[in-house]
Amino acid sequence: MRRTESMIHGIRALLLLAAVLVGLSCKPDARQTIRIAIGTQDTTINCATGGLLIRELKLLEKHLPRDGKYKDVTYEIEWKDFTSGPPLTTEMVAEKLDIGAMADFPGVLNGVAFQKQGSRSLYIATLSGSALGSGNGVVVPIDSPAQGLKDLKGKQISVPFGSSAHGMLLRAIRDLGWDPDRDVTLVSQSPEVGGSSLKAGKIDAHADFVPFAELFPFRGFARKIYDGSSVKVPTAHGVLVRAAYAEKYPEIVVAFLKAALEADRLFAEEPEKHSELIEKVTGVDAEVAYMFHGPLGIQTRDFTIKPEVRRALQVAVDTLTLLKRTDTTLDVGLFVDDRYIRRAAEELGLDYEARLASYAKLPLTGGDAASGEPIAEPTLAAQIWVAGEPKVRAYRSPASALAALAQLTAEGKEIRVVFVHDRESGVKLLADRAWYARRPDGSVSAFLAKEDAARWAAENAAAVVDFATLRGEAAKLTAVAP
Repeated sequence: MRRTESMIHGIRALLLLAAVLVGLSCKPDARQTIRIAIGTQDTTINCATGGLLIRELKLLEKHLPRDGKYKDVTYEIEWKDFTSGPPLTTEMVAEKLDIGAMADFPGVLNGVAFQKQGSRSLYIATLSGSALGSGNGVVVPIDSPAQGLKDLKGKQISVPFGSSAHGMLLRAIRDLGWDPDRDVTLVSQSPEVGGSSLKAGKIDAHADFVPFAELFPFRGFARKIYDGSSVKVPTAHGVLVRAAYAEKYPEIVVAFLKAALEADRLFAEEPEKHSELIEKVTGVDAEVAYMFHGPLGIQTRDFTIKPEVRRALQVAVDTLTLLKRTDTTLDVGLFVDDRYIRRAAEELGLDYEARLASYAKLPLTGGDAASGEPIAEPTLAAQIWVAGEPKVRAYRSPASALAALAQLTAEGKEIRVVFVHDRESGVKLLADRAWYARRPDGSVSAFLAKEDAARWAAENAAAVVDFATLRGEAAKLTAVAP
C-alpha cells in the first residue's frame, strides 16, 4: 500500500513538474528576460518614426506590456544603427535582430532572404511613403552638364546596391530602354562614399535614397536631375519583423507600433523641433529633415498599408525577377500582415480605416506670412525658414516668397532655407536648385528639371530663369498669384 501511494505521489510530482515546464515554455514570467533587438536606419530619415525618435524619446519603454503574462518581465532593449537595408537584413536573418525598418526594395530582399532559409519575415506597418515615388533620386556633381537621366548613357553611376534607390534606378534604366549591364556602368557605393566621389569628380552621378538626393544639393556640391516620381512607382518605408518573434510576442510588436504611432503624432505637432533632433543625432541637416516630413513634405508619414504600398512591394518583386537579381519569388500577400498595426491603432483610439482611405499630406496651415491670404494651391506654395525662428514661414506662391526673401535680406535676416514645389508633381524643392518659368506679369512657377520648365514656359508665354536671376530681380517682383 505504501509503495502504491509513493508511486502515485511520484506520478503526481512528475505531472506537476511537466505542467510547470509547459507553462514556462508558453509564457514569460518574472524570471524571464525578453530581448527586443531593433535595427534602425538613422540617416534614412524616412525611418525616423520607426527608430530614431522612438529610441531618443524613450517611447517603447512607455508602451511595453507590464501586466498579465508580462508582469515583472525584464526587457532587454537593443538598438543597432545601419546605413542601408541589406546589412540590417543580414542580422535579422541571423536572428541578431527582431525588428527592423527599411524601404520597399530592400524589404522584399529581406523577405526573400528569410524565405531562402525556410523562415519568414513580415511587413507589418508603413512609416512614410509617396504614392508618386518621390524620395529616391539621382544627383550629379554641381558643375556637371547633365540635365536629365538620358544624359548619363555610357556614364558611371554609383548607388547602394540592394537599396530602394537601386530599385528606382533599375526601373528608370529599363524605362529608357537601356541595358543596365551595357549602357551604363553601375557601381555599389554607400551614401557616404557616393558623396565623397561626387565631390572628387570620380563618378558621373550618384543615385540614392532618403535623404541624400536632397542633402547633397543642400550642402552645395551636387545637383538633383532626377526624382523617383518620374518612374511613377509608389515608394514606402516600413517596419519588418521576424515572423517567429511576432508569433511569440505579439503584444511586444504591437507596443513597438504604438510607440511608432506616438512618434508620428509628435513629429506632426512640432516638425521643426523634431527635425532639429534628427540633425542632432544624425548630422542630417534639420532643413532637409523638415523638407521630407514637414508640411507638404516630399514624403507622407502614414502608418497604414495602402494598396500603393502593396503595389510598391510587388513591383520590387517583379523588378528583381525581371532583372534576374533573385531566383526566388516572394508572395506579397503573405509577406504583408496588417493585424499588428490595426491592433496598435485601435488601442490608441485611431481610426485605421479612415487613414487608409486618406492620402493627405501634413497640411500647410495658416495664410501667407506676408499678405495673410489663404494658401489655396499646395503645389504653388513656398516656405522660408529664418534663422532663429522656431517656425517656418509659409507663402502662397514662389513670387510671394521671393518678394519676402528680398525684404528679409534687406533687414539683415539670415535665411536657413527656401522651399518651393514642382508645379506639375508637387514635389518639394530647394528653391536655389530649382528652375523657374516666369510670366510677364511677374508670376513664377517652379520645376525640378530645366526641360520641364522650358516645356511649360513655351506653352504659357513664359521665360525660363534660374534662382539667382529671380533673386536679383526680387525687388521688382510682386506677390502675384500664378
